[in-house]
Amino acid sequence: MMLAVSSLEKRFGGLVALKDVHFSVTPGQVKAVIGPNGAGKTTLFNLIAGTLKPTAGDIRLDGETIAGLPAPRIGMAGVARTFQQPQVFASLTILENAMLGGHRYHRGGFLACGLGLKHTKREEDKLRERAEQWLAFAGIADIAHRNASELPLGQQRYVEIARAMATGSKLILMDEPAAGLDDTETRELADMVRAISDTGTTVLLIDHHMDFVMSLADEVLVLNFGQRLAEGTPHEIQKSQLVIDAYLGIDDDA
Repeated sequence: MMLAVSSLEKRFGGLVALKDVHFSVTPGQVKAVIGPNGAGKTTLFNLIAGTLKPTAGDIRLDGETIAGLPAPRIGMAGVARTFQQPQVFASLTILENAMLGGHRYHRGGFLACGLGLKHTKREEDKLRERAEQWLAFAGIADIAHRNASELPLGQQRYVEIARAMATGSKLILMDEPAAGLDDTETRELADMVRAISDTGTTVLLIDHHMDFVMSLADEVLVLNFGQRLAEGTPHEIQKSQLVIDAYLGIDDDA
């Protein structure tokens, strides 16, 4: 398995945010995590990404334990993340934002870069080529030299995805990628996620947009009150009475 989560638990004092959560994700799979607000979805992502440490349980990436490791080490191990509110560097260009994703491939130190040494120049050229490749993949290469802060939400999200792909990560965590997008933008995003999966990169995403999730995901994990309620194909989840009663049968805006 690419990602294996077992007996995962997170407590904040007396509050149990996650309890005995277990699931796995295979290479190249698109897996969605859904559930009502407060179900523990973001806590789960924070545990996988290393911004929180689990109280109990294990998280393995390609068989190696990453549970409790610092976020930078988990990033180096091959996990990247995008956020509901895209986190772009507003003062940098789109290209520069994407180039930051390849920093782990850059072996030149600060002094060498400042001196403009030949080997660092070659590495910088490689970073630029890598970034341009993923900006083209995201369909925004033609505006690469615009300032990232000038872009609307949908295109900022594409910048963030291109940067995540430039890291060379095996697993991309996407936190509500369809939030704030219109129908056309949501369809385009779904096409992009499928294309990411086709590269062999695994995608684990959270989203409340059920049409987006059910048309895109290979499998769906449902959390409720911090526990695993159900897991299966989109068809199985849509037919589950447990899921309907707990989540699908209510208004998403409630």
